[in-house]
Amino acid sequence: MQDLRRMAVLLASLAAFPAADAFWRLPCRGRTGVARLDPIVDPGEVSSHVHVVHGGGNFGMSANYETLLKSDCTSCGVEQDKSAYWTPALYFMHTDGSAEMVDQVGGMLAYYFNDKAPGDKIHAFPEGFRMLAGDPFQRNFTWPVPDPPKSNWAGAQISQKALEQKALGFNCLNYATTAEGTLDRHYMPNKTYLDEHCTDGIRLELMFPQCWNGKDVDSDDHKSHVAYPSLVMEGDCPTGYEKRLVGLMYETIWNTYAFKGVDGYFALANADPTGYGYHGDFMNGWESGVLQDAIDTCKNEDGNVDECAVFDIQTQTTQQKCYFDMPAALRSEKTEVCASGLPGDMAIQWGPAYATMGMGSSETTTTAIPAIPSLSIPSLSLSLGVSVDSGNMLGNAAAMATAEAATTTSTSTSTSTPTPTPTTSISTEPITEEIVYLERKIEVLIDKEGVPYTTITGTPTTVSTAMTTLTETSTVVSYVERDTVPEEQQLEEREISGHARRHLHHHGRLHRKHGF
Repeated sequence: MQDLRRMAVLLASLAAFPAADAFWRLPCRGRTGVARLDPIVDPGEVSSHVHVVHGGGNFGMSANYETLLKSDCTSCGVEQDKSAYWTPALYFMHTDGSAEMVDQVGGMLAYYFNDKAPGDKIHAFPEGFRMLAGDPFQRNFTWPVPDPPKSNWAGAQISQKALEQKALGFNCLNYATTAEGTLDRHYMPNKTYLDEHCTDGIRLELMFPQCWNGKDVDSDDHKSHVAYPSLVMEGDCPTGYEKRLVGLMYETIWNTYAFKGVDGYFALANADPTGYGYHGDFMNGWESGVLQDAIDTCKNEDGNVDECAVFDIQTQTTQQKCYFDMPAALRSEKTEVCASGLPGDMAIQWGPAYATMGMGSSETTTTAIPAIPSLSIPSLSLSLGVSVDSGNMLGNAAAMATAEAATTTSTSTSTSTPTPTPTTSISTEPITEEIVYLERKIEVLIDKEGVPYTTITGTPTTVSTAMTTLTETSTVVSYVERDTVPEEQQLEEREISGHARRHLHHHGRLHRKHGF
């Protein structure tokens, strides 16, 4: 039965990918530790929030490429990979104020994509390379929900800020139903939705940037040396980041269904109940040359890491025996069950304002948080035609809906042809249309019983614009037998010709199309 369940997990993961490309799944079945450590953001000191860590056994406060390479073990499946992979832990917040870590299922999977840019050379991570993905302070999502078709992404929707937010995924797992798509949902579903639909837990997904500036192995914010391609997992790299790195994505499954029927809500260790602040860190620890050899030679489309002859594979039992040495400052800290809340005294911050961070922080921003977070909230239909799905109302606190539409209108004028036999000349005029996509945020505030009592409608803001130039063809009628046309009909002819000219002038103007 356990093997069947693992097969279901594998098939669900494969079905969710947009296309079959060369890749491999690196299993990290062991967890080297759980602690408030982040040697990239907080080197040499205790970090603000808890991370679950996988990879090389020499992970610690001051870990770097050289120390990771000296690890005598790794919790991942390839012996030559001593890299470190870490993300925030997921907690369940009980109504008594305590925090309990949710069970992690199967460790972590690190996906390596080496065929997402046909024709481009894919490069291994250079020695000393490190990077972050996501923003731990983010508490809202300012783009259309759900994502528009990728063929329509343009303007601000392909900005690095937008792509970073679209690189997060919260996949509701129910192996008895059709699998959801990878990176389809960019926030944490509320507990009512998780209880009703996600019988096999939730899979947190995180895609890292894969476009590199070709020179820096790190940057001040640990992000600026890399960028996302135009479609997150694939697409064009922006100017200045033309060097393509191997694609990297994390998947971590959490058993949220174990808390079915229990009052409370879920939150990431960085005090985030929305999921918008999900993030992850990567520190390269691959032995020199191994990763590039694998990129160049391992082109299987089934993702089976065992089929890559470059790798020395180790068993799951061996992976689960690798642990890092806990720093003395953290050895007595409880991370599994904490009576006073999240480790590090992290105060929950609901947003939508940008979060603050730090130990002992008491500053919070809330949006009508109900006293009982497990309320069942009815679906709402707002007057603006925006449908609010109660299963997606974050933290059972507020619903934010964004809708967009583009409408196009045209003006046409008909003319009658006079009795005399005409000759015609064809006149063309370019028509330039600017389609403007707008969005507005709507917050639905609810009381303790889950009943909506007011809505707050934001001001429409421009998301993106698109310019389209067409050519309109108009037929202008002229007459050659003027001396045979009655005087009153000549007058009618002049009026028609003038109207045709006005029609062309009208369509030569710039059109702005607005939609909600």
